Amino acid sequence: MNLFEYTISELRRLLVRKELSPTELTEALFSRIAEVEPKINAYNYINHERAIERAKTVNVDLPLGGIPIAIKDNINVRAEPCRCASKILEGYLSPYNATVIEKLIKAGAILVGRTNMDEFAMGSSTENSATGLTKNPWDLQRVPGGSSGGSAAAVASHEAFCALGSDTGGSIRQPASFCGCVGLKPTYGRVSRYGLTAFASSLDQIGPLTKTVEDAALLLEVISGFDPNDNTSEKMPVPRFSELLETLSLKNMVLGVPKEYFIEGIDGEVREAINKAIAHFESLGAKIEEVSLPHTPYAVATYYILATAEASANLARFDGIRYGRRSKHYEDLLDYYGKTRDEGFGSEVKRRILLGTYVLSSGYYDAYYLRALKVKEKIKQDFSSVFKKCQALLTPTSPFCAFRIGEKSNDPLQMYLADIFTIAVNLAGICGLSIPCGQSTEGLPIGLQIIGPAWKEEVILALGHLYQKSTGWKPPIPPLEKT
Repeated sequence: MNLFEYTISELRRLLVRKELSPTELTEALFSRIAEVEPKINAYNYINHERAIERAKTVNVDLPLGGIPIAIKDNINVRAEPCRCASKILEGYLSPYNATVIEKLIKAGAILVGRTNMDEFAMGSSTENSATGLTKNPWDLQRVPGGSSGGSAAAVASHEAFCALGSDTGGSIRQPASFCGCVGLKPTYGRVSRYGLTAFASSLDQIGPLTKTVEDAALLLEVISGFDPNDNTSEKMPVPRFSELLETLSLKNMVLGVPKEYFIEGIDGEVREAINKAIAHFESLGAKIEEVSLPHTPYAVATYYILATAEASANLARFDGIRYGRRSKHYEDLLDYYGKTRDEGFGSEVKRRILLGTYVLSSGYYDAYYLRALKVKEKIKQDFSSVFKKCQALLTPTSPFCAFRIGEKSNDPLQMYLADIFTIAVNLAGICGLSIPCGQSTEGLPIGLQIIGPAWKEEVILALGHLYQKSTGWKPPIPPLEKT
């Protein structure tokens, strides 16, 4: 087996036993990147020299000692570009490390590069990128999902052993589903957002994309924890996935299946694969119970009011004065601001800024924004009620498999519906996990979403791991010869 096919857990054993050096591993990964990257375009930036220097001195006895990792292009790494896949941040170099980066470095990880994404994390296909679109490793004519499409494609194509992404409304889980890898959205407040370029501050959360659930759990343990630099960070114990595995029994577990997630229009092959996965959990001893989350139909509208409102405020800082792109032709200061932002932002970012500014404007604030906040609370209450009788929920991650490049780019509303099954998790501030559970007849991955209560990541990770272990899951190699 080629080195690039190994999981983090397998590589750790080789590194600790000195059967493999961090330098050999990193060079092997760069060879894989050189071979595959021209077809995929998963990376916006690669720092070969810096990674090799780090590999020569890293302590392999640390939790991630010697493991190369890719980072989404909206997470700050000192002295590296943080473009958020936008023209407006051309030439910007980060002066500091995000808290998650400090934790990864302390754990011995090797940072190899920055992955492509939808501009400022706004999108569901990674087509909204100023650095070019990323392609799905399973079919190069299809999107990898978004906004963490570069991270998901890198992991799925074995250009990365693991990667960090960010999830505002499904931006880790949906691309994980499209690309056939594991994606975890932690509970809001579990992982520090300090150093993450904000899209919607009340919804954003950093999380891992990996080849296996076991690897996701290992990465989560490293990046979790309270951070005084982030006022939304919570003082909660770091989840210990390995400890729960020793005691977890599906025989006493109730798993809910929300009827609102099996709606008309869901792809038939997706429905079939999810039903088979649910039946598999039942065969392992779990009790399956249909439940209702009645406010689910309002989740998409609620999300796009709240997220765009926060985005319009967060992106006001990008004005060409302090950093980033600057317009060279303008008449006065107001014209300078307008032209800089017009030249720097892509169409989807402009669309969301306009929508967010509208819902926050005088006369519409009460009608839209405040009402959306009330619905958000109702959605949170729906989950709280269901979790009184269920330990976790089983749903599709996406209603369909990866769609073709350009298929939905001219219809924003259809694109927004790609996250219909993931958005409510962010609105409720709880945790969700996407794992591969099958393939379509065209060979496209299908993702199962496991949703858990707040601060119960170890439960959904244990469920995902038991599923992968009992089904004999092995990370496959995609057929990259498709054009």
